[in-house]
Amino acid sequence: MATELRRVRDAEWDAWSDTVDRAFGELPTGPEHRALRREATEIDRSMGVWDGADCVATAGALSFGLTVPGAAGVPAAGLTMVSVRPTHRRRGLLRTMMRHHLTDARERGEPLSVLTASEPAIYGRFGYGPATQELQLTVDTVRLPAPELPGVNGVRLRLADPAAALPECERVYARLVPGRPGMLARAPGWERLAVLDLPAGRDGAGELQCVLAEVDGEVRGYARYAIRPVWDDAGPAGVVRVRHIEALDPVVYAALWRYLFGIDLTSSVSVRTRPVDDPLLHLAVDMRRCRPVLRDALFVRPVEVGAALAARTYRAPVDVVLEVTDPFCPWNEGRWRLTGDGTGAVCAPTTDPAGLALSVRELGSAYLGGFTLTALAAAGRVRELRPGALAAASVAFGSEVAPWLPHGF
Repeated sequence: MATELRRVRDAEWDAWSDTVDRAFGELPTGPEHRALRREATEIDRSMGVWDGADCVATAGALSFGLTVPGAAGVPAAGLTMVSVRPTHRRRGLLRTMMRHHLTDARERGEPLSVLTASEPAIYGRFGYGPATQELQLTVDTVRLPAPELPGVNGVRLRLADPAAALPECERVYARLVPGRPGMLARAPGWERLAVLDLPAGRDGAGELQCVLAEVDGEVRGYARYAIRPVWDDAGPAGVVRVRHIEALDPVVYAALWRYLFGIDLTSSVSVRTRPVDDPLLHLAVDMRRCRPVLRDALFVRPVEVGAALAARTYRAPVDVVLEVTDPFCPWNEGRWRLTGDGTGAVCAPTTDPAGLALSVRELGSAYLGGFTLTALAAAGRVRELRPGALAAASVAFGSEVAPWLPHGF
């Protein structure tokens, strides 16, 4: 029987969701998690491939506002829930879904598509480049003194119910979004996923806790965490597992870390997702004791090259012609003249000689300023066609702060 690609109908969502769970080897989700996932799903942007009555492949998209250098809220299609059953591999189903996704994003006026990759090698061939990195930290709180800054004693800390504190935490998060490329403006309801605390997912830790940091009665930071009790021959060696930590200023950030360092019966603090320029590395007297581990996070793909490059600003004046290859989305192929600075940019097709040659994948990697065009050129992925073009463009594409994706999707 021939397969059929189509949007998921309301009555088919459970079967579609089950297909995703099986593909990622996950246990069946509980009713609370399932209800939140269903609410977050944009059903009109969810597609499946059906073989008769069976859902054999899935993909979805989420509508985000992505912060880029110089601008917040640029429309981006967040590709998610991608799977193909092992019984239906090598039939072009993924390619068909990817073409549908990118065409749909273009029709919606979204200049960017973004994703987090379980297997990055799959998505490079569709034009996605790694654009942000994240730090995983395991901090030795026995050997490291707690962070200190003048004023930390003036920060009031109080424990709060994680769900009840959501409005205050979201206000802090929303104020941070415009200041760092890679951060996402989310649809209402997404914040509840941040405090989902199912016993089956705790992996030996206790219940989720939340501490709020206040200055003059205003909540200016928060941390969500759980404690995994550990005991060895020398006594308590528990781990504080930080899920989220955010603050509006350095003093509040230091105060939150000082609190986490001092939790009784623990000897380390772990956090899975922080930006590569996280201040903790400099608040700590010995960053080696933070045991930083680097990994890729957000992958970016320009859907419309001209609109994407014009949506951001540039760290230095730039005037360069880019020779772009994009066989999967041929409307992007050709020469584009990018002119811009810190106030804005224009990018339009041109017949002028090119200064740089690269694929849309490299544009995605450089787009948020997390990877330089110079580094990509050193790997043979960007070619300089006009002397001086590479250095000037590489500086212009940079970002004052490291791009960072605060959570998956």
